Amino acid sequence: MPSLLDPWSRRGRLPLNGPLERSSVDRTTLSFLTGLLGLGAAFILFQFLLTPVILVVQIAMAEGGLSLDAFASQEQLMTTYTQELVLSNGIGQVLGLAIPAMLAARLHSSNWVEYLRIRGVDGRLFLLALIGVIGLQPVTQWLAQVNQQLPLPESLRLVEQSQLELIRRVLDGNLGLGFNVILLALVPGICEEVLFRGYAQRQFERAAGPAGGILLAGGLFGLYHLRPSQALPLIVLGVYMAYLVWRTGSLLPAMAVHVAHNGLAVVAARYAKTQPDYDLQALEQASMPWYAVLVGFVIVGGVLYLLHSLAPRIRDG
Repeated sequence: MPSLLDPWSRRGRLPLNGPLERSSVDRTTLSFLTGLLGLGAAFILFQFLLTPVILVVQIAMAEGGLSLDAFASQEQLMTTYTQELVLSNGIGQVLGLAIPAMLAARLHSSNWVEYLRIRGVDGRLFLLALIGVIGLQPVTQWLAQVNQQLPLPESLRLVEQSQLELIRRVLDGNLGLGFNVILLALVPGICEEVLFRGYAQRQFERAAGPAGGILLAGGLFGLYHLRPSQALPLIVLGVYMAYLVWRTGSLLPAMAVHVAHNGLAVVAARYAKTQPDYDLQALEQASMPWYAVLVGFVIVGGVLYLLHSLAPRIRDG
C-alpha cells in the first residue's frame, strides 16, 4: 500500500488508501490540483451558498417569514441584522471550510486526522509560536501601511470596504466581547486552519515540497480574504503559520496563533471604544514606530531560529 512520509507520525508514514489515491493521474499533478480545487470549492460553498442560505433562514425565523424588504440595501441589512450576519459567517465557516476539508482528507487517507496534522504538540514549541505572534503585531501593522500605499483598482477597494464596514459595526455594536471573540477569532482560527494549513498545505507540500507548500498555503491565505489593502500582512501571517505547521508537525500552534492574532484585534478595538477619542478607522491606520517594527522583526527572527533548531530534537528525541 502506498504511504506518505510523515516524521511526526508514530509510524513515520501515513497510509494513502483513500479513493483519490487510486487515480491514475500523476501524484504531483493530483496533489496540486486537489489543493487548489479544495480551496476554490470551499470558498464558493462558504461565501456564495451556505452563508447566504443560513442568513436567509435566520432572518425568516426572526421575522416570522421571509420579506425581501430586509435585503433592500446593504446598509439596512448590516444595521438591522448585524448579529445574524456574523452568525451566518461563523456557521458557514464550519460547514463550508472545516468539514469539507476533513472529508477531502478522508479521500486520501483512512488516518485523516493525522493527514490534517491534528495532533498534540510539545509545550515549548506551542509557547514559542505564541511569542512569535506578539512580534508579528507591529510587523503586520507596518506592512498594512506599506500595502495601503500601493495602487489598487477602485472596484477592489469597494469590495473590501463592505467587509470592513461589517467588522466595524460588529466591534462598535453591543454583541459582547465573548460573542465577538468566538465568532471573529475562535471560529475562523480553527476552520480556516483546517482548510489552509491542514488540507491545502499538505497537498501543496506533496506537489512542491515543504518550501513550496508553505509559500503556496501562505500566499493563497492572504488572497482568500479579498482584502487587497491587507494582502501583504495577511500573506506574511499565513506564511508564518504555514511554517509552524510544517516545523512542529501539528496544526495546533497555527490555530493558536490565528486565534490570538484575531483576538488581540478584537480586544484592542473593544478597549479603544472605551476611550473618549475612539476611532476604529484611525486605529487601523495609526503609524507604527520604526523601533517597534525592528523589535517585532527581532522577536519573530528569534522565534523562527529557536523553532528550527529545537523542533527536530524534540521529534527525534
